[in-house]
Amino acid sequence: QPNAMGGREVGGLANMLACHLDIENAEHRHVVQNFWNAPRMPEKAGLKAVDMFRAMSDGKIKALWVMCTNPAVSLPEADAVANAIRDCDFVVVSDLTDQTDTAKLADLVLPATGWGEKDGTVTNSDRTISRQRAVLPTPGLARHDWAIIADVGRRMGYTEAFDYETGAEIFREYAALSGLAADMGRDFDISGLRDISDAEYNGMKPQRWPVTSNGPTGRMLGDGKFFTPSGKGRMLPLTHRAPLSQPTAEMPFRLNTGRVRDQWHT
Repeated sequence: QPNAMGGREVGGLANMLACHLDIENAEHRHVVQNFWNAPRMPEKAGLKAVDMFRAMSDGKIKALWVMCTNPAVSLPEADAVANAIRDCDFVVVSDLTDQTDTAKLADLVLPATGWGEKDGTVTNSDRTISRQRAVLPTPGLARHDWAIIADVGRRMGYTEAFDYETGAEIFREYAALSGLAADMGRDFDISGLRDISDAEYNGMKPQRWPVTSNGPTGRMLGDGKFFTPSGKGRMLPLTHRAPLSQPTAEMPFRLNTGRVRDQWHT
């Protein structure tokens, strides 16, 4: 499952900030804005992937940057998505090949490192953070995604905000922010790693969060309290509904094309 969990923890969705903080929560926005010394912050969630490409087809989104995914094939209504990308004013694709259907529609393709060339951390669905190290040299002009993003940030004028030289620097900053999130009652906390040295980061063993300033904690939710305002779990009573399409003797097979909103990837 890496690194979808890790992507959420760093705020890699349009409806959340880093460290499980909420965009639409004014206190959360204030903490993140002060931490990053950001000139301004979004106050409402952005568009989900399907909605984003629909807005693009309506001309409401003028630029697109796709990193290591292939929406022209993998999203539902793939032809409509491809047309939206084709009609977008400026499209950038970061990937390890320029031969994906999406990359062929791009105005600019940036060579990025692939899985075996990357260096950083990934988080599994059981909250285990694993240190990922490259097993292959970086080919040609390829660069890590974080380095590309930081370079663009610097060229946009945010020199100090994106003044990173190593992944370890980013990890330390991320761990420090998680401590502020934990102070507001959020579940994600790796503040115990905020002062990790470069050598300790490079040699880091797999470990499960939370890792607080007091060290690793016991079992998550072991005290019977959930991360909700009441401290109680939210249980939803669901009633099963059979599919509308039922197999018959004449039509014994059911075809699942995978073309629904919440299914991904090729």
